Amino acid sequence: MSARILVVDDQAANVRLLEARLQAEYFDVCTATNGYEAIEAARLEQPDLILLDVMMPGMDGYETCERLKADNSTRHIPVVMVTALDQREDRIRGLEAGADDFLTKPIDDVALFARVRSLLRLKAVLDELRYREASSAIAELQADFADDLAEISTAIIVSADPRAGARYASALPEQVRAQVVTDPVEALAGMRKGTDLLIVDLTHPEFDGLRLCARVRSDAATRPLPILTVVSPDDTAQAVRALDLGVNDIIHRPVDAGELNARVRTQLRRKRYADRLRSQLDQSLEMAVTDPLTGLHNRRYINSRLRQALASADNGGAPVSVLIADIDHFKSINDLYGHEAGDTVLRGFADRVQKAMRALDLASRYGGEEFLVLMPAAGLAEARIAAERLRSVVADAPFLLEDGTDIAVTVSVGLAQALPGEGVEAVLRRADQALYTAKNEGRNQVQVASAA
Repeated sequence: MSARILVVDDQAANVRLLEARLQAEYFDVCTATNGYEAIEAARLEQPDLILLDVMMPGMDGYETCERLKADNSTRHIPVVMVTALDQREDRIRGLEAGADDFLTKPIDDVALFARVRSLLRLKAVLDELRYREASSAIAELQADFADDLAEISTAIIVSADPRAGARYASALPEQVRAQVVTDPVEALAGMRKGTDLLIVDLTHPEFDGLRLCARVRSDAATRPLPILTVVSPDDTAQAVRALDLGVNDIIHRPVDAGELNARVRTQLRRKRYADRLRSQLDQSLEMAVTDPLTGLHNRRYINSRLRQALASADNGGAPVSVLIADIDHFKSINDLYGHEAGDTVLRGFADRVQKAMRALDLASRYGGEEFLVLMPAAGLAEARIAAERLRSVVADAPFLLEDGTDIAVTVSVGLAQALPGEGVEAVLRRADQALYTAKNEGRNQVQVASAA
């Protein structure tokens, strides 16, 4: 995995040593010798990860990290603090400043690269989501990432020792509701129902917690779930294995309550950020294929699906019919009652289209007051029955405006069954010609296109 890493240390020898280690693993390295240079380099270089020394003159690593996490352009970059300090207060202060982890000097290469790879995988996922979003939405979401936890979260703690699990639960932030379980099967069932964090105790010899972590990462339903594992401080191999399996964070036993609280907060904030990015992306994708007024599919989407259906029919699949419906005298509705009334009629018409057509039909607003319905696996006879049903449900009951006014509405429909080898434009042209025939012959009727 290649990535760009910013190394920050005021000691030139330390910088050269870390730079050589990272370049030997094919990482691209940039450097800074103090906090001010680090902030500027992070803004300009946009590294994938920052290795930040704590003890620096002027601005120390804690303040540097806080400033990086307060800046919209750099707060998404993972920060690993590198320090000779290994006291409880130092770790908690770093985590509260926004650091993703601590590495203690002298640095163990195995632990270093395991942590680097883990954080880079996480950043790659978040970057993919971020880059799909509009800049305005990202700025808002990034600001949210820095906020303290305000919402109630849930966690599942898996430990073969119920007393240890209870101790972990008591150390969690007050907004976190924890469930302690000893059975991995029960834990998996709980995760599939929904939770925000999984904490797995790997220190008990009779419990293979790594297998549970692997199951979580292999299941699409639980894959995004953050995992924090408890490991023995002298079991580097297990810690590295956990990170390679996709565990988000590790904490050494005996577990310090303050450090666990800080690490849990970090994981929950990051999950909330990722969830909102995914939600925003889902909304963007929905908007790209949906008409905002009626909630039906839009023209771009229905044309794409029609093209697929025609290709399937040409390869020996079921027949395909297309229905184009146009609301009669729609302009007069806008002129007499106003555009809000017109919008009400369009929404009501869309609702009746969905109720009148078959479950497998795809309805869309094609433009203005014109609607298109793709009818897969429907010949002309079946399609005409559905079209007449639509015409009837529109004409038989008036549309009710918000002020109580009733508006009588009718619809004209053009219908065409796709011919062998016929393209999208050709079948739509024939359906459109049938629609014009319906309009010219008095409206409120269904006309079927000729085969030529």
